[in-house]
Amino acid sequence: MVWAADTAVPPVPVFGGLVQVVLALILVLAAIAGSAWLMRRFGPTQIGPGGAMRVLGGVMVGQRERLVLVEVGDTWLIIGVAPGQVTAVHSMSRPAHPEQAVSHFIQQPGFGDWLKAAWRKRGGA
Repeated sequence: MVWAADTAVPPVPVFGGLVQVVLALILVLAAIAGSAWLMRRFGPTQIGPGGAMRVLGGVMVGQRERLVLVEVGDTWLIIGVAPGQVTAVHSMSRPAHPEQAVSHFIQQPGFGDWLKAAWRKRGGA
């Protein structure tokens, strides 16, 4: 009779498989980092902070429509943005004190204030 213990079982190469997985992971991470670097270097450029254009604020006027206040050089533009359409609504020169002008345009209370007032109206504490 031949017992199973007498037969030689070849060892399972666990270490080799682990090395393959680690090398594949490093290769994938390097490909991701390389493509991100290429996109940043050769991709489309945008004017960032301190550039010629910046968005000062915006307000939703519909489900998918909004008005945006944009500063371009010394001019402020109010732009209407909708799906598939951008329209210049109004333009004006930049005011002498832009912080006061923006706060004048945005006189709406915050959502928290509105919620407190609504809660008090309904008899909340």
